[in-house]
Amino acid sequence: MSGLVDRERDAYRSAHPESQRVHERAEHLFGRVPMTWMSKWSGGFPLAYATAHGNKITDVDGHTYVDFALGDTGAMAGHSPRATVDAVHRRIAVDGGITTMLPTEDAEWVGAELTRRFGLPRWSFTLSATDANRWAVRLARLVTGRPKLLVFSYCYHGSVDETFIVVGPDGKARSRPGNVAPAVDPTQTTRVAEWNDLAAVERALAHGDVAAILAEPALTNIGIVLPEPGFLDGLRELATKYGALLMIDETHTISAGPGGMTARDGLRPDVFIIGKSLGGGIPCGAYGLTEEIADRVHRITATGSADIVDVGGVGGTLAGNALSLAAMRATLDEVLTDDAFAHMIRLAGDYTEDVRRILETADVPWSVTQLGARAEYRFTRPSPRTGGESAAAADDLLDEYMHLYTLNRGILMTPFHNMALMCPDTTDADIARHAEVFEQAVAELVG
Repeated sequence: MSGLVDRERDAYRSAHPESQRVHERAEHLFGRVPMTWMSKWSGGFPLAYATAHGNKITDVDGHTYVDFALGDTGAMAGHSPRATVDAVHRRIAVDGGITTMLPTEDAEWVGAELTRRFGLPRWSFTLSATDANRWAVRLARLVTGRPKLLVFSYCYHGSVDETFIVVGPDGKARSRPGNVAPAVDPTQTTRVAEWNDLAAVERALAHGDVAAILAEPALTNIGIVLPEPGFLDGLRELATKYGALLMIDETHTISAGPGGMTARDGLRPDVFIIGKSLGGGIPCGAYGLTEEIADRVHRITATGSADIVDVGGVGGTLAGNALSLAAMRATLDEVLTDDAFAHMIRLAGDYTEDVRRILETADVPWSVTQLGARAEYRFTRPSPRTGGESAAAADDLLDEYMHLYTLNRGILMTPFHNMALMCPDTTDADIARHAEVFEQAVAELVG
């Protein structure tokens, strides 16, 4: 195994001298990258790219890749989709005004479209799902008068402090390993349960101090871990029973369809969070509220005890800017359409079946899981049912081998896990090429 990894590392370094030079020259960048997670590429340095269009990326060394990473969902609409580019150009070069702190007509159009897709009637905009989660958590605390959040072990909600908490080997809550200098130990702000464990959820809620359950409807950033039948309905019932809100974060799980798992599976959140993919690559995010929650917020703020307009920590100067909203309108209206999702989901199904067939033929004890237009394999079989099980299946050396093997042969996977995402520009030929490379990688591995 180590010999195969060494070979792929050598091939990567040999083929990417310009990317390596870009990395080595970046003396003024913390970690030599624009944002620190960009260091999480196999091979010792990240690719530097020159161009990106549709589902293809060309790096500074001239190599072109089929991109299944798609900016970890940020480019789920494809790179620089024409409708989004035209709308952004029109806003910048024709209409003018990127940030004015004034509303545009696009805002109401986007709000209405989000209501059509996800059901919640009241929306506010952010620049990321992280911000949307942070601000919505504040509102949940405001309307319930309760201090704590309930999340799931190895969930992902961006860089929200309260969510970096896991169930430890002893069954007790602890800060997630690697958590960077939290201002407050998250065990003081948050309760945590394992995914698919309704009994643990009820025990946490029974304390009476949980303002909201914050959940992805399927875990995604620890590998795709699907909800078992009845689990999401159980969350809704328990939240109602114990007076907590149900917050659903579909930033990644929108891959399930135009309305995410919320529309597909008939979920009934009190608060909804979305981000990243809706702007076609332009920074954006949003949170939605039911009429009841919006009314409760307004009644409380009308007393003067909370200020969501100015000093309350709910908002930002660039949030709801004209450029983001123009991009969201174009992307939702013309790119991430019902037909586009049907195409993407079909291709993800073909991808999943290819991977499953190859693993079964080679008798490799891995598993693969599909969530709409997204699929991911894990180094364990059967598929994990909790975040803890999925985390335990991690294998850094295998990860490096698979990432470098595919990258060295023109396939770009998500660098921090084995997720493949389809976009409207992905083709059957791209799926076939991945199957060919994946089969070769597995064959060499089992030797």
